[in-house]
Amino acid sequence: MDSIVAARGTSIGGALARAARRHGDRVALRYARREWSFAALNQAARRVAGRLRDLGLRPGDRVAAFGRNSDAYVVAWLGCAVGGFIHVPVNYALTGEELAYILGQSGARLVLRDGDLAGVLDSVGDGVAVEWTGSFADGAATGGAAFDALAVALDPTAPEHEGAAVEADTVAQLLYTSGTTAAPKGAMMTHGGLLAEYQSAIHDCRFSGADRALAALPLYHSAQMHVFLMPQLMVGAMTLLIQAPALKSCLELIEAHRVTSFFAPPTVWVGLLRHADFDAHDLGSLEKLYYGASIMPVPVLQELRRRLPNARPFNCYGQSEIGPLATVLSPEEHEARPASAGRPVLNVETRVVDPDMNDVPVGQQGEIIHRSPQLMIGYWGKEKETAEAFSGGWFHSGDVGVLDADGYLTIVDRIKDVINTGGVLVASREVEEALYTHPAVAEVAVVALPDLKWIEAVAAFVVLREGRSADAEELIAHCRAHLAPFKLPKQVHFVDALPRNTAGKLLKRELRRAYADAAS
Repeated sequence: MDSIVAARGTSIGGALARAARRHGDRVALRYARREWSFAALNQAARRVAGRLRDLGLRPGDRVAAFGRNSDAYVVAWLGCAVGGFIHVPVNYALTGEELAYILGQSGARLVLRDGDLAGVLDSVGDGVAVEWTGSFADGAATGGAAFDALAVALDPTAPEHEGAAVEADTVAQLLYTSGTTAAPKGAMMTHGGLLAEYQSAIHDCRFSGADRALAALPLYHSAQMHVFLMPQLMVGAMTLLIQAPALKSCLELIEAHRVTSFFAPPTVWVGLLRHADFDAHDLGSLEKLYYGASIMPVPVLQELRRRLPNARPFNCYGQSEIGPLATVLSPEEHEARPASAGRPVLNVETRVVDPDMNDVPVGQQGEIIHRSPQLMIGYWGKEKETAEAFSGGWFHSGDVGVLDADGYLTIVDRIKDVINTGGVLVASREVEEALYTHPAVAEVAVVALPDLKWIEAVAAFVVLREGRSADAEELIAHCRAHLAPFKLPKQVHFVDALPRNTAGKLLKRELRRAYADAAS
């Protein structure tokens, strides 16, 4: 049976081997001063898998990855996939109890970390039963395990793993949710599920071997890893990987390397547009402009299209539990529906339903639910939460959306971000769109804050453009031309910056937490 499974190659390791045979010595990945061909990347992954096996890991054991973007991070992930080990990406900004929870709940036997994160990892103490710690690229290890991913990958004497007998339903990765309302949940993503998602991404994002992609967002985040880097690797594209989306570096690298494909969340695109050097760089090589991870304000999208007229925009919507790509709005569809998230991708079926799971009429709001081979098979060690998420035989996204008569989806809000003010529901996105049309507004986030009269008040947090000024009364007056009176902000707070995570995603929960007591 194992020989049949190996021959069929329904695994990420099998897909990597096929890419290596097809593209050989072509450059697959650049990081710092190192280049990896497709063949070399495949060989490096097999060396890492072989060393992990010799260390004592068995297929199904969990390997936590606690580090920033690097070629070693990519090779370690691919090595886990080849060897049948379960990769557990961990946000490198986590500390203390949050970090300990994921390491403990996943049951990781080995943790790979960056050298400068050793102290953070040590701080979790003895409460987490991790057997070994190793490094991505600095040679440090403890627990008697001399393991360094980059050193193994570059070692011509390292034994190569031939590939485990991995089936489509074998878990490849535990993708932990952000835990905004409860403890993080580890979405169990299988080899087959991720491969189905790669097919969807290749088809609907129109990747090709001619792409020169800049990968700047964190690889622990499913979008950068599974919507972009991995599918682009499958088709023979070249990826220029950098550690973090430093705005000035992104502009310089797009120009210097004639980058054709770039993904960033709206917060990063806003930062690039506002950067003093934006117009000083030749960004004309950009052909495919991808955005997602949170809602893009239409005024920002229009500015982006105006200032990068040769770049074709793609809106990518989804969440970790579906791989994460669920819908795409293609470039030619932007003119008629700039606020839409598009239609379901190749391997996804989507509905918008009421609380009883009846389809809502066209144009009405409801919860977005999905069916797809891309979906997780459940949350690790959380049967109750899994059953709730798949109630009725569909996956419940927790997002509010609207479908039009042609099947195009518009995201209204996360269910938890809809504001119930005086018994009337207000979508934070609609208020944000109105504020973004004011010439002094650079960035804005709208949340619900406690209010004695309204129960929840519409509260706007505004970052002003450099050299521009506005007060709360002016902004509220501006919104009156766009919004019904009950949707107007009842509070306007001016801030220097909006909180976001290392993937550039806006953290509205931080605003709610910081201002809730003062507002009530």
